[in-house]
Amino acid sequence: MTTVPAASPSSPSTFAPLRHTVFAVLWAATVMGNTGTFMRDVASGWLVTDLSASPAAVAAIQAAGTLPIFLLSIPAGVLSDILDRRRFLIAIQLMLGCVSLTLCILALTGLMSVPALLSLTFVGGIGAALMGPTWQSIVPELVPRSELKGAVALNSLGINIARAIGPAVGGLLIATVGAAVTYGVDVVSYALVIAALVWWKRAPGVDDGLAESFGGAMRAGYRYARHSRELHVVLWRALFFFAFASAIWALLPLIARQLLSGGASFYGLLLGSIGAGAILGATVLPRIRARWGADGVMLGAALVIAAASATLALSPPRWSAVVILLVMGGAWIAALTTLNATAQAVLPNWVRGRGLAVYLMVFNGAMAGGSILWGLVAQEVGIKSTLLISAGALVAAAMFARSIPLPSGDDDLAPSNHWPEPIVAAPVVGDRGPVLIQIEYRIDPTDREPFLAAISKLAKTRLRDGAFNWGITEDAADPSVFLEWFMTESWAEHLRQHRRTSLADIDLHAEVRRFKKGDPEPTVRHYLAATPASSNFPSSDIARFKD
Repeated sequence: MTTVPAASPSSPSTFAPLRHTVFAVLWAATVMGNTGTFMRDVASGWLVTDLSASPAAVAAIQAAGTLPIFLLSIPAGVLSDILDRRRFLIAIQLMLGCVSLTLCILALTGLMSVPALLSLTFVGGIGAALMGPTWQSIVPELVPRSELKGAVALNSLGINIARAIGPAVGGLLIATVGAAVTYGVDVVSYALVIAALVWWKRAPGVDDGLAESFGGAMRAGYRYARHSRELHVVLWRALFFFAFASAIWALLPLIARQLLSGGASFYGLLLGSIGAGAILGATVLPRIRARWGADGVMLGAALVIAAASATLALSPPRWSAVVILLVMGGAWIAALTTLNATAQAVLPNWVRGRGLAVYLMVFNGAMAGGSILWGLVAQEVGIKSTLLISAGALVAAAMFARSIPLPSGDDDLAPSNHWPEPIVAAPVVGDRGPVLIQIEYRIDPTDREPFLAAISKLAKTRLRDGAFNWGITEDAADPSVFLEWFMTESWAEHLRQHRRTSLADIDLHAEVRRFKKGDPEPTVRHYLAATPASSNFPSSDIARFKD
């Protein structure tokens, strides 16, 4: 049930959400579920070293768990918006419980193989892909809006508590009673989560006439991600960082066994040390970020992880490796939290789940691709050389990324609701479309260039919030008249576009309208695809017919 941390505790109100019984029960169940998941991952990561000595096989296990999240994050984000989230979460937990039960049986009977382990790890990754956006989406339902930040911070704390406990307990269980029992304990953790979700009596959703279908929501999310520059910056920074920082994660089982001559319990101790470091890092991160800023935190985290990678390549004493990974865990959570918090800050509520799904896709894609890359490199040049190469690459990537500063995330993305309702002669069916919107501006010809520059910025918001095409034209007979036009796929999508315009966009609208002569309110017209009462042609064919 692993999710990406979204924030770190930073105020005395962090624990206030635990006063709400439903949140407290589900939070505790999630900690137990995540603890079981980390135990399962430790068992799989160690078991593969018994089945194969190939670095590529070890790295493939890491990739198999994260690749589905890369592939399925966006569909998962859409599903979390259109399905009953409680029932969807229960179904996911049942699937993950079956995965761990199968692993338990195979390990107990001695029938485990690398292909079976890879396949079941991949299915577990599918469950993680579906879980991430869905779990994050239910948090606002569990606490008042004033306590939402504290609830998100507690989720971050919970994942790191599980990260600290799960690997250590998992390594101990593997060393004492074997992988089969470890997988069995994970099955029990899923049962506890399912029980908590069944106990939760979620209020039924309200039917919204503008609710999105799966396909429409998918397309809307794609358009937003394509045209949001702020989100692009976060995604590029995440790609640069995680692709090169993933080497330690990909090779850690071999680092523990071959470089440090440790056993399963020591491997669990190393993972637990990373989790403990993450908890410590989360507690001091607000002070560090206040002093150095988000970009300073990212650079510092990259340098610390690069130093940890290079030091581990020297095969240090085992006690010092524990300390090194403790520090590395703090740097890791600092980068992870900073990027995730920035992604949330630049996303409006209407597309938050889908936007975070895109972020998760890039994060896990970088981790999966990096794991495969570093596994192949280690197979060719050895583990020590790979760690040194990855350290140098991470430093170079971090220095380059400084030229792409992270957005501040200070814009007010709440709906502005300043667009008037469209004037229609009769009610319009929501799925009728496409819709052509035309807005006429009359300006002073001397303002032509600054007007075009201003409206080009506005174009990005039209495309980001629902339009699939946009243009600006001028009247050949009157150079003072300009016509902005854009198209949405349906009438309902245009009405959603009204709701999506944020307070931060008002300044862009005002900048365009200041050039308009006369009435500051431009003339707006809406054109629907013609739908004849009787015809041998489908209305869509008539609307799009060309010579």
